[in-house]
Amino acid sequence: MKAELIKLSKFISLVLRHDPGGHGLTLDEHGWVAMADLVAAARRANLQLDGAKLAQIMAESDKQRFALSDDGLRIRANHGHSVPVTLPLEPTSPPDTLYHGTATRFLDSIKQQGLQPQSRQYVHLSADEVTARQVGQRHGKVVILTVQAGRMAADGLAFYQTASGIWLTAQVPPLYCCILNVSK
Repeated sequence: MKAELIKLSKFISLVLRHDPGGHGLTLDEHGWVAMADLVAAARRANLQLDGAKLAQIMAESDKQRFALSDDGLRIRANHGHSVPVTLPLEPTSPPDTLYHGTATRFLDSIKQQGLQPQSRQYVHLSADEVTARQVGQRHGKVVILTVQAGRMAADGLAFYQTASGIWLTAQVPPLYCCILNVSK
């Protein structure tokens, strides 16, 4: 993706996931905002966003962070919110194993408390090790954890899958986490 589109994508993520009010926007209870309002907020931030660029961002992004409403007039983030929204997700049976990428500096805390959502609403998990590694690289020296999701679900903990394929859960207690590998 081109540098301009990456910058726009990061702005949209910031606005739709973390700071709509700081950009003059109000998300509805499910995280939706009018496309026209988002475009206006981008322009106030001296960014040139339009429907064509947004379509290109959505088409080229392998992470599929955003969703458009059926009528194409509203947009929301698929996951990763630190502002309160209620995503219309149904509990779903996860695969037996999911993955979480993080930095080695968080391992002591994870061993004690498990995986916590921190500033987000949910713990984010991936279905494959490659994605977990990409996420973990953003935070420092990478460690990949396996999560015994099937066992968690059997024990009554709920899982949700976003439209972009990310798995969400409220927390992962330490007994369900195992270290898969640590980067050298």
